[in-house]
Parts: sequence; structure tokens; C-alpha cells
Amino acid sequence: MDVVEFVERSIGRWRSQRSGHNLAFSHFEEVRSTIDIVSLPTNAPEVIELCKSSGVDIAQAISPFQMSWQGESDWDENEILEGSCVLVPIPDQDNLKKGKLLRSQGYAETIPAAGEYYITEDGTFILHTEYDRAAAEEKIWFGTPNLRFRVSLIKTSDGNGVLTASFSSEIRSLSTEEKELVESSK
Repeated sequence: MDVVEFVERSIGRWRSQRSGHNLAFSHFEEVRSTIDIVSLPTNAPEVIELCKSSGVDIAQAISPFQMSWQGESDWDENEILEGSCVLVPIPDQDNLKKGKLLRSQGYAETIPAAGEYYITEDGTFILHTEYDRAAAEEKIWFGTPNLRFRVSLIKTSDGNGVLTASFSSEIRSLSTEEKELVESSK
């Protein structure tokens, strides 16, 4: 699998359940959310702006997408967790299995970020992102075409201590037409 196939397989609506452990505060949190991942054209204004602000030639961009989420946490039932960010893979010229991933909003800090990604032989997408005050490591893989798993670690900026750890299972929401196709293929 390369980054193009990974993005194609990720497009859609996902129902996510995340278990998070904040090790610094000895706190456990459960978050349920809906995640929408949509493909963007490389000439979309937000893709062009992200590449420009990151100092990357738009011609290097491949398979840009937007991810939006809305969820709720059992830690604070009144807080609605929602947001959106644009993501632009910039693969190495000779290898689509590794490169940079530009994000209009980071995972550990809500600022634009650029991480290094690679895809393992078993199809696991691994992303390392360095921030001013922390570092994030994310691993995403598919159990089936409609089931994804995600493991995330937020580490201290020197990478020696783990601040938070989370595990998510994400199930694709199928339209009625897609459900019928799945049923007819059995």
C-alpha cells in the first residue's frame, strides 16, 4: 500500500470510539465521535495555501484531503469536540510509501504542522510529528476495508516521556446502497 491507496481507503464517514490515557494526570477518557474524510482537489484554495505557507511546491502534493470530526467525551459531557483540518501528503519523489504530511492543524498542538510518514510492509501508516512542546506518533491500519485502528502517543518534546496514549477503533458508516452491495457480495 502507498499513500494514494491509504487516502483512498480512508475516504468516507467513520464512527470512532477512542480510549485515552493521560499519564501525567492519571486520567482515563472515552471519546465517541464521527469523522468525515473527503478528498480535495490539488487546486483547492486551502490546499494551495497550506503548501505555500509550508514552503512546499504544490506540484509535489498528492491526494490531499480534509478531515472533520465531532464528538463527545465522558470527561466533560457538556464539551463538544469538533474541528476540521486539511492534510496534504508530500511523498518522496521516488517512493510513495514515505514522505511528509502537511496538516493545517496538528494533533498535539492546534497549529499547522508537518510530520514524517511511512507505510510499513503490512500497510500500517506511521506518522511522527515534532511540535514546539511535544511530539506525536500515530499509527493507523485497516483490519478490513470498513474497519480502521489508530494508536496515538503524545510524548515530551525530547521524546523520552509519554504524556498521553490512546487507542481508537473506527467503523465506516455505509450508505444504504453500500450496505446492499456488501450484503449481495456474501
